[in-house]
Amino acid sequence: MKTSISYYQNKNEFRLFVTKSFSSLIKLKEEDNQVSFNELVLKILPEIRKYVKGRLITAIKKGHFSKKKYKADDIIDQLFITIYDNIEEVENKKDFYLWLFKKTNDLLDDLIMEEEFNELFFNNIDDYSKPEWDEMQEKFSSDGGGDLLMIEELDDMSYNHNDYTLNQVFIEDNEKDLVEKLDEQLGDDKINEHIELVLHNMPSTMREIFYLYTNSKLKVDEIAEMQNKTIDEVEKLLSDAKKVLQRSLFNRYSDEK
Repeated sequence: MKTSISYYQNKNEFRLFVTKSFSSLIKLKEEDNQVSFNELVLKILPEIRKYVKGRLITAIKKGHFSKKKYKADDIIDQLFITIYDNIEEVENKKDFYLWLFKKTNDLLDDLIMEEEFNELFFNNIDDYSKPEWDEMQEKFSSDGGGDLLMIEELDDMSYNHNDYTLNQVFIEDNEKDLVEKLDEQLGDDKINEHIELVLHNMPSTMREIFYLYTNSKLKVDEIAEMQNKTIDEVEKLLSDAKKVLQRSLFNRYSDEK
C-alpha cells in the first residue's frame, strides 16, 4: 500500500506555511502594498485551487454548466479581492487557513447550484455487477458529451489525483486484512479511480466533508464551523461516506482473484 505519511506531512506543512503567512499579509496590507500582498497570496493558494477545481469539475460532470463557462481562475481572481478586502476579519493567525476555505466555499456556493445526489446509485450499490461498475467508471471518465476528460484539459496538473487511499476509508484494526487484500488486487490508481467515482455520486455535503477531512486536513470541528453544522452532524456524514465507500469497494472487488 502507498504510505500516506509523507503525503500527510506535506499537507500539514502547507497548512503551517499558510498560518505563518498571515502576519506578513496583514503587514503588507497596512503598507498598502497590494502587489506583494497578491504575490504572497499566490503562494498559499495551491490547495485552495485544487478544492475549487474539484467542485467545478463535479458541477460540469453533473451538467450544471459547460466546462468552458467557468474556470478555477474565475474563483481565484475573486478570492484575491475577498482576501485583501476582508483579511482583518481573522482575529488569530491559526484561524486563517479555515477562513480561506470558508470564503472559497461561499464563492463556490454562489456560483454552483446545489445538485441532487444520485439516489438510484445508492439504492443499488450492493447489487451492481462488475460490468455495471466498469460501465459507470467509463462514463465517469467522460464529460457530458461523451468525450474523455483528459488531464491537459484541466488547465494544470493540480487536479491530477486527490491521492485517496484505503487508509482513509478503512480505519478499524479488524479491517486490516481486507485492506491488504484490496490493495494487493487493485493498486493505487484503481483504488483512487473507484473512490473518485463513488464520491462523485454522493450528496454534495457528504462529498465535500470527506474531501476537506482527507485532502485539506481540516479537523471535524473546523468543518462543522465551515459548513454551519454541528460536530455530531459532520462526524455522522464523514462516517456515512466511509461506510458507502467500504461497501462499494467490497461489492465491486470482493470476488476478484
